[in-house]
Order: sequence, then structure tokens, then C-alpha cells
Amino acid sequence: MSGQNIISLIGDRQDIEQFRKKHWDGTFEEYLDLVRAKPNTPRNAFQRVYDMIMSYGIETYEPSRGEKRSHYVFFDDPIDGGRDAVFGLDEALERFVNAMKSAARGYGIEKRVLLLHGPVGSSKSTIARMLKKGLERYSATDEGALYTLGWHEEGTETQWCPMNEEPLHMIPDRFRDEVASQLNSGGSGDDYQVKIVGEMCPFCRFMYGERLKDCDGDWTRVIADVRVKRVILSEQDRVGIGTFQPKDEKNQDSTELTGDINYRKIAELGSDSDPRAFNFDGEFNIANRGIIEFVEVLKLDVAFLYDLLGASQEHKVKPKKFAQTDIDEVILGHTNEPEYRRLQNNEFMEALRDRTVKIDVPYVTKLEHEIKIYDKDYNEGKVKGKQIAPHTIEMAAMWAVLTRLEEPNNASLTLLQKLKLYNGKTLPGFTEENVKELRDEATTEGMHGISPRYVQDKISNALVAHPEAKSINPFMVLNELESGLKHHSLVTNDDTRARYRDLLGVVKEEYENIVKNEVQRAIAADEDALKRLCGNYIDNVKAYTQREKVKNKFTGQYEEPDDRLMRSIEEKIDIPESRKDDFRREIMNYIGALSIDGKPFDFKSNERLYKALQLKLFEDQKDSIKLTSLVSNVVDQDTQQKIDVVKGRLIRDYGYDDESATDVLNFVASIFARGDVRDDG
Repeated sequence: MSGQNIISLIGDRQDIEQFRKKHWDGTFEEYLDLVRAKPNTPRNAFQRVYDMIMSYGIETYEPSRGEKRSHYVFFDDPIDGGRDAVFGLDEALERFVNAMKSAARGYGIEKRVLLLHGPVGSSKSTIARMLKKGLERYSATDEGALYTLGWHEEGTETQWCPMNEEPLHMIPDRFRDEVASQLNSGGSGDDYQVKIVGEMCPFCRFMYGERLKDCDGDWTRVIADVRVKRVILSEQDRVGIGTFQPKDEKNQDSTELTGDINYRKIAELGSDSDPRAFNFDGEFNIANRGIIEFVEVLKLDVAFLYDLLGASQEHKVKPKKFAQTDIDEVILGHTNEPEYRRLQNNEFMEALRDRTVKIDVPYVTKLEHEIKIYDKDYNEGKVKGKQIAPHTIEMAAMWAVLTRLEEPNNASLTLLQKLKLYNGKTLPGFTEENVKELRDEATTEGMHGISPRYVQDKISNALVAHPEAKSINPFMVLNELESGLKHHSLVTNDDTRARYRDLLGVVKEEYENIVKNEVQRAIAADEDALKRLCGNYIDNVKAYTQREKVKNKFTGQYEEPDDRLMRSIEEKIDIPESRKDDFRREIMNYIGALSIDGKPFDFKSNERLYKALQLKLFEDQKDSIKLTSLVSNVVDQDTQQKIDVVKGRLIRDYGYDDESATDVLNFVASIFARGDVRDDG
């Protein structure tokens, strides 16, 4: 495509009308008409952030019977196609959005610092980043539009408010209630009611005072020269979105938050108390109308504490040489557990604790959500030239989640079984209510354990540490995870390190069971053989339950049902001798129910029977395939053909490539060779 074509492509798709909307400017009178038509225009920052989140929609679901949960689509990061999406934190995010809703309605939370608290790598920064990004995008939409004021003088450039304040601050106090009532008359009952709150910033107050003197106190003449423009919030441009990150204590300076004197302008204006000689560019100033993020907020020097307390409680900051200045912004901080413990133990920080709404952001404790975290970074689109073998991400995620779970009080339940229950698997003797009880009894679950970042680092290591391999497998990653524990900066306790190693052993054993099961299924995936075996079993069960005989297909003679055949299948799914009659009647009733509904029965219809048939067929065929011959590297042509068929099924049905399928077959062959096979599915 030529340069001209590229330019034409962009030119044809640009939206000039949208650009004009975003760069609207007009008179104060025109702005009043805008607000009257749409009274939610002068919303405060909390209302704007809450509306932004809700604009993406909400989904409700029941994690367990009688329990309702909300999922906010915004946190799937639809803005960037899921790049910053967070998974498995619906409970924490619901608490956060409820706090925002309360603040938006003026119930008191708007006077607090919202503190995201959790272990390192639990998505606190990601949530903050999404909120800032979302607010930027929302301010550029018609629904999220906001405006500020400027001072115009013929022949000079308009001087815009340095803090992008709300133009309605121009309304004198004694007229505000009446003006608000007039403005609210144009909207629907669902809109926010206009409330004119806050005073002009020092710069605008100065300009207003000067103009008022020039106009002999005639307010109508003052506002004739006031301009209003639309503001698009932007972190890059430092408009409405601020970020403050504490440095070492010696270099912390409060002017970073509240602005500083412009010494060059003092020479022009002759006074350091003239607001025109002050840069209102501290993080609190520039974040006005939007959101300010405090990174590791509890590392702030105590001197900064007073600014933070005033900003949260009174919505005011104190720039050097000026009176208290109104701000309107969401104050969002985040911190990890050690820093929060320091806050609790520091009596000087008691005032901050009292003005903080703490929202715990734990690690994920559901396996499927942890897998999604890694799938986001390690998928076919991002990992080029290297296959990630099936279960590699799953096993790494399984280990990470296991490190975060508390040992169950129920002695008959293993930690791995607890993980599976949390992930939605049903286990005999455990109901949804039991799972809820397990979660309730584990008070600190998810607030400790291995960070996703550590696992991501080790998956990355595995991808580059084996340049000759076309794929990476679970053992490569698990070995990286284990070797890294020696140098893990956050694992300083030998007992913890030993526990994490033991859990790697649990994961390796689970992986063995999974791949044995897959190879067994691949070997037993001969559908014709399964149909024959199923037909034979059903014929015998039917005769047995109806007390009839079975016709021998070879001799034509009628014989007693083959109990040995039936038991050889039933034993594969642990049906005891004492329950065989019940199971056989259950199968016949199942077939009868399907027949009434007009549905055919085949070997896949009943899940338990299907599994039993596969295991029986595997047992019958494994010796003929001679998989163990792979270990000795002596494979005859007939056996190799059968192994290639199995390998093809692994590739077709389970997502392996040629190399990883070969690796799995060799691994399972070595298990068979040592007689370690169990038919546990």
C-alpha cells in the first residue's frame, strides 16, 4: 500500500464531527443551556467514575445457591481488548463499586481514601490503571463530557483555569440554590440533581475579583468574557488524572502534591502571593475533576499525611502562600500487607486509618481464573514458534493456587480436593453449602502464597531455556518453579519453602494421573470396538435384569448372562459386588427413559458407563499396543503403527503437537514400565 493510500485510508475514516464535539468551546450562557438540557453534566468525580464503570454493563450470577454476585464488565477491560482484564476478583470489585456508589450518592465514602490492600501481584495496580484509562475514554464520550472555564480578553489568548474546575463555581453563593433549581427543571428524575458545590481556585478567584472591579460589580458583564470549553481527561497530558509515587524520604517534597511558586513570573508580577506566579501543577491540582492514584500510599512521609487527610475529608488542599483550595477527585491508594501492618502499628497514622476504606484484593483461589491470567500472556498469538503443551499452564496455575489455600479443617479432605471443589468439581459427600463453609472458615485465604508474577517469570524462563525444543511441557515449567524458590526474595521461611516444594510434588502426581487418563482414552478411542463392547454389555445386562438368557453369536446357543464380562467393566468405576444389581437396573432405566423421549442410546450416552467401557477397552488393548516397548526403544512395525494411531488421537482430541504427544507417550510408557498404572481415570 502506497503512502498516499495509507493517508487516504485514515482520511476516509476520521471523524471530524467528533473532533469538533471534543473541542467545543462557548459562552457561559451556552454552558448553562447545556446543563439545563442535561443536569448530570456537572457531576462530581465519584459520580463520574461510578457512571463510567456502570456504562459497560453488569452481569449477575449465583456462585452458589441463594448467593448473588455482580460481575462488572468494565473490569474485563473491553477498552483494550482484555489486555488488563482481571479474573476471579468479583467479590473484591463488588465491594469497590459499592463504595463508589455510596460516594456518588454522598453517603460519606466520598470523604475517604479508597485503599486497595493485598499481596504483591494481586492486580491492585491493574485495577487503578483500568480506572484511569476508563475515565480518560469516558470523558471523550458524549455521556461523559465535562467542561471548564477560562478568562477571555480581546486581543489575548484565553487563560484557562489551571485546575479545570467546574464553570458553575462562577455562580455567587446567594444565588446557587435558585440557579440549581432552575437547571434541574430541564432533566428527568433519573438524572443527578445539580448541586453547586465548591469555590473557585486561587487563580480564577483572582481573575474574577479583577474583572468584577473593572465591571463595577456587574456580574453579568464579568461572565460575558468567561469562556467555557470541553475537557478531555488524560494522564499523559496531566489533565484530571494524577499519579503519585513516593520516593525515598530525603527526596519527598510536598510541592509535588500541591504545586510550587513560578519564580520567573515573580520577576514579572512582583509578588510571590500573586496566583498568576504560582504553578498549580501538583498531583492534587492536576487530578481535579478526575482521579489520583497513590502508588504504595503507606510509604508516604508523615509530612504528606496532612495534605492527604485534608484532601480526603474536606476536599481541600493548601498550596504554598494560598488559602485552602477546593478539589473534586477520587483518591485511590494501594498497598501490600507488610506496609498495612506498619500502618496499624503506627499511632501517628491513626487519623489516616480512620479516613480509609480498605478493600482487600486477594490472589485468585479458583483454578480456572488463575489459568486465564496466564493464558492472557502465553497463547498462540503471543508465543511465536513454540508450542505450549497441554496442561503446562494448568499445572503452573494449580501450584500457584495451592500455595494460597489454607489446609481444610476436615481431615478427610486434601488440599488438592479443596482446590477442585473451589473450581466447581463435585466430590461425593460435599454440597455447595459445604464449599461455602470451606471458604468462610478460611479467613486469610488468597492473602498469602505465590504471586502470578513469579509464575509468569518462570514460564518465560522455560520458553527461552530450551531453544532446541519445539514445545515446553509441564515438567520444564515445574522445574523452573522449584529451582527459583531458592532465590525467591519473598520466601524467606524454610518451612514455607519446604511446603511449596511438597505442593509441587502434589501437582506432579496430579499431572501423571491426567496424562495417564488421556493416553488411556486415546488408546481406547476405537469407536467400533467401544460400540461392540457396549452392545455386548447391554445385551447381558438386559438378559440379567429380565432373568433371560443371551444368544451366543458364534454358536447360536442360549447361555446365562456373562457375569465375568459385566463385572470386568463395572469394577473399572468402583461398582462393588453388592451394588451391581442396582447399577444394572439403573442403566436399563436410563435406556428406557431415553427411549420414551425418542432418543437413541449409544456408548457415550451414560457418562459413568462410557468411562468404564474406555478403561476396560484400554486394559484389553494396552498389551497389544506394547506401549512399554517405547522405553526399550525396540518397537516393531506393527506396534509403531498402533502407537502412531494413538499419537494421532492425542493430537486430534487433546491439543498436542507431534513433539509433545511423543513426550507424553514416552512418559506414560515409563510409568507403565514400572507397574505404576492405576485405573483411576
